[in-house]
Amino acid sequence: MDNVVFLAVLFAAACHAGWNVLIKIGLTPLRTATLISLGAGAVSLILLPFTGLPAAASWPWLIASVILHLFYFAGLIESYRVGDLGQVYPIARGAAPLMTAVCTALWIGEKQSVTGWAGIAVLIAGVFMLSARGGQGMKHLDLHAIGFAFFTAVMICGYSVVDGIGGRLSHDPTAYSLWLFLGIAIVMVPYALIREGRPALLVMQSHWRRGLAGGVMQLISYGIAIWAMTRAPIALVAALRETSVLFGVLLAALLLKEPLRPTRIAAALLIVGGLALMRLP
Repeated sequence: MDNVVFLAVLFAAACHAGWNVLIKIGLTPLRTATLISLGAGAVSLILLPFTGLPAAASWPWLIASVILHLFYFAGLIESYRVGDLGQVYPIARGAAPLMTAVCTALWIGEKQSVTGWAGIAVLIAGVFMLSARGGQGMKHLDLHAIGFAFFTAVMICGYSVVDGIGGRLSHDPTAYSLWLFLGIAIVMVPYALIREGRPALLVMQSHWRRGLAGGVMQLISYGIAIWAMTRAPIALVAALRETSVLFGVLLAALLLKEPLRPTRIAAALLIVGGLALMRLP
């Protein structure tokens, strides 16, 4: 992975952390996810005339990704409904990159160096430690929540691999990303209506500015990731995206004045060490 791609994915991870901070607006997880999806879809619709269509070979992968994203949001929302964030988040975000690395190695033959595998493992360990908040959220394990968290991780792995392949076949990862986010917005609206009814959409109207801002950052974040997966191993990009957890902690410390406990400092050092290993040949 060259320096430009490496730094671009780190920037994407920072954007990912940014929109996650921005969406803490008091709505239900489903309404929040739908609001952000609508924001990203609206921006995509405006930009699509400037990009056109991705190559036809990528369309089956794009459609599959839209479906996987719908199941991802459904699993994530349900896991947050029945479980504690300290249980759900480290499993969903920490397990997914390892699953992705194994899938890309077995399915599409992407090979990683020893230092690459070590970097992924160390980075994931840091994500687990950082997300679990010192282990406080893992004292009482809820098997129902953990099941949904692993389902979410499988969906993250699935859409990462699918979009890596689809982006490469598209010959235009920007067009692929825009159509993807438009598709996600289209399926999220009826899903929200089925789950919570028309009032859910009415409540979102007063938060449309944050939804639009969050959608822009979401589009930039994952759009860069799809572009990066056309130029670097999918597994490395997927692992690098999880540094968003570290950026989230830094934003919380700077903006919300949350203390940096020793556990979080140690986790941050693990993530930085994993990044260093991934940069070695």
